[in-house]
Amino acid sequence: MKIRSYQSNDCNEIIQLFYNTVHSVNIKDYSETQLDAWATGTVDIIAWDKSLTENYAVICEGNGVIIGFGDLDHTGHLDKLYVHKDYQRMGIATAIADDLENYAIRNKLLIITTHASITAKSFFKKRGYLVLEKQQVKCGEQLLTNFVMAKYLKKT
Repeated sequence: MKIRSYQSNDCNEIIQLFYNTVHSVNIKDYSETQLDAWATGTVDIIAWDKSLTENYAVICEGNGVIIGFGDLDHTGHLDKLYVHKDYQRMGIATAIADDLENYAIRNKLLIITTHASITAKSFFKKRGYLVLEKQQVKCGEQLLTNFVMAKYLKKT
């Protein structure tokens, strides 16, 4: 397992990973209709690449395959953190989150925020994130529950 910086040529593989992960892993907490609205299968690759290029974005690779990715913007918002459906519960999300949090600390950010799915909420809670708000977000014609969460970082 190796963590490296995002590159634009990763985008197609990441988009496929995102779609497959949402539709496989999140099925226990969301309906198929909600998952179809969340991960439609058609995304704006240019917008995704722009976002990941502008943010601090990392890729986790194993055996030459992208098995996870995550990104953090300059304000400390953790926007995406996804692990390949076949590599769940192997420490990959932890490794990515550690890298993103260490980046935030190095850049003197005091807080990281995220909008965690029902599925991801317990992962973030175990990492010391606090639930600030439960919310319903509109995704297409569907309402999805997620949680605004924050982790306060120690000053160095």
